Parts: sequence; C-alpha cells; structure tokens
Amino acid sequence: MLANPSSSNPRQASDIEITSLVTASSLLSAWTEFLELDVAAGDAAPDTADTYRRQLRLFVSWCDRADSQINLASATKDDIKRYRRWLVEDRKLKPATVALKLSVVRRFYDAAASKGLILVNPALSVKPPREKRDAAEKVTYLEKSEVEKLLATIKSDGSVKALRDKALLVIMALEGPRTVEMHRANIADLVQQGNNLGIRVEGKGSIRIVPLTPEIALALMNYLEARKAMEVLAPSSPLFVAVGYRAGGQRISRRGIRKVVDGYLKEAGLKHSPGRTISTHSLRHTAGTLALRAGAELRQVQDLLGHKDPRTTSIYTHVAERWANNPALKLGITIG
Repeated sequence: MLANPSSSNPRQASDIEITSLVTASSLLSAWTEFLELDVAAGDAAPDTADTYRRQLRLFVSWCDRADSQINLASATKDDIKRYRRWLVEDRKLKPATVALKLSVVRRFYDAAASKGLILVNPALSVKPPREKRDAAEKVTYLEKSEVEKLLATIKSDGSVKALRDKALLVIMALEGPRTVEMHRANIADLVQQGNNLGIRVEGKGSIRIVPLTPEIALALMNYLEARKAMEVLAPSSPLFVAVGYRAGGQRISRRGIRKVVDGYLKEAGLKHSPGRTISTHSLRHTAGTLALRAGAELRQVQDLLGHKDPRTTSIYTHVAERWANNPALKLGITIG
C-alpha cells in the first residue's frame, strides 16, 4: 500500500498547498503594503521606495526569463543563489551592489511571510560575496591643493550657474553631504542659530544639520540672492535648481549634480589619473579625510557625515595615516 504523502511529510505537503494558492499578484500586493507601512517606519523617502521597487523589478524580471520560469511563491534557496550567481557573473556587479539587491529580495519575502503567504523566506540566509578589496582602497579623495584647483575652475561671472556651482561644490567637498541630500534639500531646510547657518539634510533614514563655515554660508547666500532676482523663493522651493532652457528652475536631479561635479573635475584635470578616479562621492570622502588629517576628532567627523557607526568614519583615519605612518619610513635605509 502506498504511503499518504501528507502523512509522511506534512510540512512539505502544507508548503505545496499554500504555494499553489498564492499568486505573484498577492506577493506583490504584500510588497506594496510593506513599502507604504514598514520601510523607514512608514516614512520612507520617495527615492528610497523607488530604489526598492527598481531592485525588486530586476529580480522579478530574472525569474520570468530564468531557464525554468521560477514561480515567485515557490522560489527556493537555491533559486536565490542562482540569482546571486547571475548578478556576479553575468551582471558583473560589485559585492556591495549584490548585497543591496539581495537585501531587497529578502525583505520582499519577509513581507510575504508576514502575511502568511509563504512559510519560509528562501533568501534569509543567502549572503552576498565578500568584498575582496581593502575597505580603504575604495576611498578616493582630493588633496587640499586639488580642492583649491577644482574650485578655481568655476567662473566668477556672477551668473546663477556659477554661483550655484560654487556653493554646491564647496558644500560637498568641505562638508561632505551625500548627493541625494543636496538633491532633496529645500529652502525651508536652512537653519539659522545666532549668526550660524546650516542645512537640515535627510539621508540613510536620519536627519542631521550640516553646519556651514562663514565662507561657505556666504557662497550659498550669494547664490540664493541671485535667484531672488529671477524668482520668488518659497519654503518649499528646492535649495539647488537646474539652470538652462529645459529644466531651469526645477529641482536639480542627482544625475544633474553628478554632471556638474564631473564637468569641473574634467576641466581641472582631476577626474582620471593613474590608480585613481574621482567621482561625486569622492567629495564626501575628501571632506572626511581632510578633516581628520587636519586634527578634527573622529566623533566630530562622524556627526558631520551622518555615519551611524564610528567604524565607517574610522576608514578615513586609516586612509589619512596609511602613508604618513608607513613603518617603512622609519627604517632609515637609503636607496641608491
């Protein structure tokens, strides 16, 4: 007599019963609700939600075109591993990028499990590949003289574009905010305490105030005064806007900020050099590295950059000390 499958392996049978009733649509509905109610405790920035949606679309698209046409509701741990391999081997993505994409898949199935749509999260223990590079190697930055050279490429013609670009570059290179934080900032985010001016920024799920030095504050106010001659600045007006015929007056996009920075880096001859490529994010590294090298305390730089973990900030300490404190310098050996 044949054994009853449900009696010999009840968990496997219940898995089959549940997944046969679950559709991709119900999983995606749970995901939509998760984005609205759970991400950032229900207060996710639009950019964050868009990132989650975009990352999940990639996984869903991969499931649709995978050799076996993977069913979202019955995906296994091995399926998620195959997706990881595809990200690494076919897409040639870096470990940090793979980690982001896998975390979104994991949270997608977390949302489904919380609704009782699946019993086990198949992505729960699938880890991204290890970063093989020295963590400090990823930190690219400009020296003080190079920052001065970069700023010197900005025209002094009093135009809104030149004044905007100067304010944007000095804030990013000396204060270290993230690109997305400059993109999101509004006029209402300006904070004045006594004679001091700062910018309230939001990024990585937290809000902080970036204090501006008097010179940087003056550069920002010069830019805003030039805008006042052309438009009425309301609290909801973006702090940094695009200039030109197409998008003039609209909030500058993150891509727009990168284009501005890259343009000046190339003009100054700083974009590419042997062993180094400078990006917009390098300006953030520049602020952290130069501040620590100048004697700022680790906690001060951590607060300035908005790092939750001081170990993230300590990478800049390692970068700043690696060359100056190279033990080989103390050997006293003359090389002929």
